[in-house]
Amino acid sequence: MTTEGVYDESTPLAREVAEITRRRLALEGASLPLPATTRVFTVSNQKGGVGKTTTTVNLAAALARSGARVLVIDLDPQGNASTALGVEHRAETPSVYDVVVGDSPLADVVQKSPEFETLYCVPATIHLAGAEIELVSLVAREQRLRTALDAFLAASGEPFHYVFIDCPPSLGLLTINAFVAAREVLIPIQCEYYALEGLSQLLNSIQLIERHLNPQLRVSTILLTMYDARTNLANQVVSDVREHFPQQVLETVIPRSVRISEAPSYGQSVISYDEGSPGSLSYLEAAAEIARRGEGA
Repeated sequence: MTTEGVYDESTPLAREVAEITRRRLALEGASLPLPATTRVFTVSNQKGGVGKTTTTVNLAAALARSGARVLVIDLDPQGNASTALGVEHRAETPSVYDVVVGDSPLADVVQKSPEFETLYCVPATIHLAGAEIELVSLVAREQRLRTALDAFLAASGEPFHYVFIDCPPSLGLLTINAFVAAREVLIPIQCEYYALEGLSQLLNSIQLIERHLNPQLRVSTILLTMYDARTNLANQVVSDVREHFPQQVLETVIPRSVRISEAPSYGQSVISYDEGSPGSLSYLEAAAEIARRGEGA
């Protein structure tokens, strides 16, 4: 810094520090609107490794940090969202499996995350791995999560502002349950080769769900992840996705970040692990965009 307290931006490092400081100050002074009714998102992409769970956890944490009451439903048998939010999910733990297969009330399995006072999680356990097969013979197999979630939200003394459902990287019955329970779909797309590969299949599946099971469902948000500004490929992917989905793509892109990758190993989101890092700031900015867009955007 100069003696006047202004950053000297004559070097790349100084420019980066100045930009991070500017973004942090802008977020600190921002007040995010809260939705009048609960917004229920399914975070889905049948391709693995696109930052789906990372996006679920960090957007939920970012919105909870702003004062929203947020529920994360971990519907992935791997239980990575449960790990990142620091909630118990050993085999004997009451979990989302007991809800979709065993008819337990959602209230019986919800845990408060140590991350933020207003952040809650429905954990996934290893039992969920067999749920796809068990669901086949059950009555109203596609509606089970929605029925439980609607009952839980209706009975909640204090309303939830956001629900995020983290899906497995497949288009099976668990993902269908998530689509039926949600009103909005959030699709993370990595800024890499084959980014749009398989996306048409996902969009076709969403249209089928909308037509036959959930007429309220729509793709409201697309978030570009794993962005590396140094590569032409990443910039080309950003351009292509924005061209195909001009209304849904957020302005914010999520960079490749060591801090984002490290955070889950400490049972934390990157928001609480390293709030001032570029990755954390990007998720805070993406959450702010989602809040300001509102469901009708």
